[in-house]
Amino acid sequence: EEDKPFELIEDETLQVSSDAEFLEEDRNDMGHTRLYRTSEGYRVELRYADDASPHIVETDKDFAHARALIRWGDRCVATALTSMLRIVFAQAILPYYSVSLHASAVVSEGKAFLFMGKSGTGKSTHSSLWLRHIEGTELLNDDNPIVRIVDGKALVYGSPWSGKTPCYRNECAPVAAMVRLKQGPRNRFEPKEDIEAFGAVLPGCSVLRQDRRLHDALCATLTVLTEIVCVGEMECLPDKEAAEICRGEALKDDRLN
Repeated sequence: EEDKPFELIEDETLQVSSDAEFLEEDRNDMGHTRLYRTSEGYRVELRYADDASPHIVETDKDFAHARALIRWGDRCVATALTSMLRIVFAQAILPYYSVSLHASAVVSEGKAFLFMGKSGTGKSTHSSLWLRHIEGTELLNDDNPIVRIVDGKALVYGSPWSGKTPCYRNECAPVAAMVRLKQGPRNRFEPKEDIEAFGAVLPGCSVLRQDRRLHDALCATLTVLTEIVCVGEMECLPDKEAAEICRGEALKDDRLN
């Protein structure tokens, strides 16, 4: 039986490391997060109100073992726990030729298509066009699918994290294409190869960029991934033709066949 990539346990007695080095902070869908490096690994503090006590998770360098101090009285405790799991999971899977992506994923005729892009680009909108206009298309995940290379093939899995769309499917499908979307005045698909393909996928990957080992693991995965699946950039409008062109052009690539 394959080892679990990580474990997270609650520790009400968790003593915050005094030697922590502040690395960065961010405000996003996971709340207000602060990241620190400790002598043992990393610490993440999460809060949803500036005057609230933070939820804290400390991990080892591999993100394989994590301890969490959870503020059960916080009205956002469920969201905090979900975010903790997501943060640890995304780093722990990197050495397993796996990556957590900020993308929307659909399955059409047994093949998966992933749509990436900056927030607000229209990933969910593009997926909805496939669901509406391409018969038999199903949504696998709308925000955070997991891609893994297994026996030389790329598979995408649903996950417990799907943004604003409740789509939590314990299923997987072979990846046909990974497409970076950009809004534009027309519908045009441009295949990407080699370093351009790598560069199209990298921004959507969850990785602690300050950690050289984890970043190297991600790069090793993407090097293989962009060789075995179609990668493209799609300039698109929010219309039926965009979905049809994207699918048609992506399927011209025969690497999945």
